[in-house]
Parts: sequence; structure tokens; C-alpha cells
Amino acid sequence: MKIFETSKAPNPRRVRIFLAEKGIDMDYVEVDLAAGENLTAEMRAKNPTTKIPFLELDDGTCIGESIAICRYFEEMNPESPLMGRTPLEKAQVEMWQRRVEFHCMLPIGMCFQHTSGYFKDRMTPVVEWGKISGENALAYFAELNEHFKESTYLVEDYFSIADIILLCAIDFARVVKVRPSDEYVHLLSWYKKVSARPSYTA
Repeated sequence: MKIFETSKAPNPRRVRIFLAEKGIDMDYVEVDLAAGENLTAEMRAKNPTTKIPFLELDDGTCIGESIAICRYFEEMNPESPLMGRTPLEKAQVEMWQRRVEFHCMLPIGMCFQHTSGYFKDRMTPVVEWGKISGENALAYFAELNEHFKESTYLVEDYFSIADIILLCAIDFARVVKVRPSDEYVHLLSWYKKVSARPSYTA
């Protein structure tokens, strides 16, 4: 099996960190996103949405979407679970995963797409919307800082895929100069802790 990705993009990175946490080796195929390699007929046949990453199994079956790929490996390799250990934890992980996706990863992605012009050959950037999206992400950092006053990770003392998503979002935000300010000491303490994990460099 192999994963098609663009190594500098945030969504492939969260899959790599997830697999590194589980100790799963993988073959990666680099896709030139800037050149539109993901838009070719060959790629569309494997992955109609054209989004990366996507997983191709040995029988040719393809699985798109980062969380779906992680879910596949969570079920195939249940040791050291990253999506919850109990029914309550699983619900809490999914809750935080959704919150981070909607209030952090997505706004940062919109900020990048609409202010950088990276995809201007295939979309119409709306710069003002990009700026607002970046501001929305910054506002959410304040909420996260409050949460980490009382919680080691997003789900109490349990490191999960939700933390991986948030880590990748914050790192990617640097590209558009969106960063947690020094006043967010609890969020920065969490960031220091998770970025010290060996999987960080995956």
C-alpha cells in the first residue's frame, strides 16, 4: 500500500504523525500540488475529489480524507489507540477533532488559499475572506488557551488524533503569519509538550 501526498501540506502531515505514533511504516508518493498533478485524469480515477492525501491499498482500493485514512489504520492496528479507548473518550476525541477542524484548521486553510494566491489558477481568491478567516483562527487560540488551563491535552490526559490536528494547524498557520501570542501560556505549554514527541518530525 502507499499514500499519495504533498509532504509540505498540513493534511498529509497529520497522517504521517498518526502513523509514526503507531509505529507503522508506509510508502509515500509525492504529488506536485502546485503543478496540478493531483488534477490529472490518472489521479482523478483514483481520487475523484483531487484532495491529498489518499491511501491506495494493495488491491487498488483508494481511501481519501485524512481522518478516514487514520480510522482505517486505527482499526487495523488497534494497539496504542489514538481515537479513544472508551466510549466516552471516543466521543470526546471526535468532539475535539471536529472543533479543531472547524475553528482552527479550516480557517487557517482558507486564510492560506485566499491570501497567498497559491491556487489562483483553479479558484477565485477572496482576500478579505482570507484575512477574516485568519482572524477567526486567532480568536480560537484564546479559547484553546483557556481549555489548557485545566487539561494536559485536548481530552484531559489522553494524547489523541485531535492533538495531532491542532499541532499541524498551528504549524501551518506560520505560513500566513498566524501565531499564538505570548500571552497564551497554556496553549504554548501544550504546544511545547506535543512538539517534543518523536512523531513531530514525521
